[in-house]
Amino acid sequence: MLVVGEKKKFRKLALKYHPDRNPGDQKAEAKFKEISEAYEVLGDKEKRAKYDQFGKYWQQAGQAGQTGGWSGSPQGVDVGGFDFSQYGNFEEFINELLGRFSTPGSGTGSRSYSYNSANDSRTSGTGFSNFGASTPGGDREASITLSFGEAFRGTTKRLSLNNEIVEVRIPPGAKPGSKIRIRGKGQYNPYSKRQGDLYLKVNLQSHPFFRFDGDNLTCEIPITPDEAVLGASIEVPTPDGMVNVKVPPGIRNGQTLRLRGKGWSLPKGGRSDQLVQITIDIPQDISSQEREYYEKIRSERKYNPRSNLRKFSL
Repeated sequence: MLVVGEKKKFRKLALKYHPDRNPGDQKAEAKFKEISEAYEVLGDKEKRAKYDQFGKYWQQAGQAGQTGGWSGSPQGVDVGGFDFSQYGNFEEFINELLGRFSTPGSGTGSRSYSYNSANDSRTSGTGFSNFGASTPGGDREASITLSFGEAFRGTTKRLSLNNEIVEVRIPPGAKPGSKIRIRGKGQYNPYSKRQGDLYLKVNLQSHPFFRFDGDNLTCEIPITPDEAVLGASIEVPTPDGMVNVKVPPGIRNGQTLRLRGKGWSLPKGGRSDQLVQITIDIPQDISSQEREYYEKIRSERKYNPRSNLRKFSL
């Protein structure tokens, strides 16, 4: 049955297009008739419950003799002048209908509806899922989860969309939040007679080493105290493999080294940078000989990092 809010919307539309308010307007009269027919069908509790049970597959359910098929309609397709097979559930139909007859600022709809993912096909093992749809173009959105390697190098995914297997090419350099457009694979809009597009929003699995900083990749590399004081040549992982990086003497904890052109693939070609943040890792277990050396360094050390603190007071 129609909920209170839906009834109010339908009544408002019925008043708007009522022949008494639009004398001689044949278009308004046709709209009023269509709205009235829709209200009659949507107000049938049994029909609505059965449609919600089987969604857009209620035709097959009725033909197969399952409980809940709308066996009284010709081929189970059209009821009251409406082709309900185009919708996943009644909520889609209501929102589309209200949006169709609404005008900007009327408060009866925004020409958008929520997609019933329960009636959608989903693939297992691809990280693909539906999360919404919108019209007027019938465009739909879904999310796809990729590994860092797949997104960096590009990959091909096989997705199941409404019982159709579609191969989707993911270009190199996909980033979290970026969208990939697949033409003609969206929701069909029976009023515009258009097949919308599918937009895949990219999510990335977390990586144990790399992170994003804008277009650049970032990572943390630990070094020892002696490497920080004396400088060193260390190996750093990049998307291309290990590279040698020179750490300058006297580097401080938290300073960043920039590896130009070693970051993420850019859509227009080229690579971003990789930012290497240095952390000085203090050893917890040291040998007696190492302790002896550290004690000697302490006795000989001239540098006091706290020497300037004496000037601070209240």
